Amino acid sequence: MIRVIRVIRVIGKPEKPKATTVHLSMFTPKKTTMKPIEGYFLITPEDLHWRPSNIMKIPNADFLERTKSENLGARLWRLPAKSANTLHKHIRTEEFYFVLEGVGRIRMGNETLTVPKYGGVLVGPDQLRQVFNDTDADVLWLIVGAPEELEFLPGAKTKPDMSVIYPVDPKQLPKELAGVEWPPKS
Repeated sequence: MIRVIRVIRVIGKPEKPKATTVHLSMFTPKKTTMKPIEGYFLITPEDLHWRPSNIMKIPNADFLERTKSENLGARLWRLPAKSANTLHKHIRTEEFYFVLEGVGRIRMGNETLTVPKYGGVLVGPDQLRQVFNDTDADVLWLIVGAPEELEFLPGAKTKPDMSVIYPVDPKQLPKELAGVEWPPKS
């Protein structure tokens, strides 16, 4: 969580101090040790457990959940026709979005990118992003992120500030899906 503090810094006459906003993220964070895995893990398609995502109901499968990796996340996302994932950003995770099937579309702030099959996009943590599908065919993405957000790991001592991850309505759809209702009503 990024906390904002107010610092009073005297500029000019001491009787009229000027307030300055300082983000704690500007300071070097305390180092945390993330335990690497030992050896290796072979993950086959049969090992994957597909489920709908919590908010947008997009089918996805977590490649690394069984490995307990604290350093890396990797998930397949199968976006059905006329669908979108959440509009979000991260605390410290960089993500690489890679299209395995179909033609991918990703909203980056106010810009929309088209990603061809076997193309990818590397996205920094602070960038607001949303993968979506405005075509009539499924699109399969592999999304890999590192480092894993410690707040989301099982047994985390602190819970994430979801307003940092979702600074705006995560369900809002890009303009390319105007008139579409997603997620579907259950």
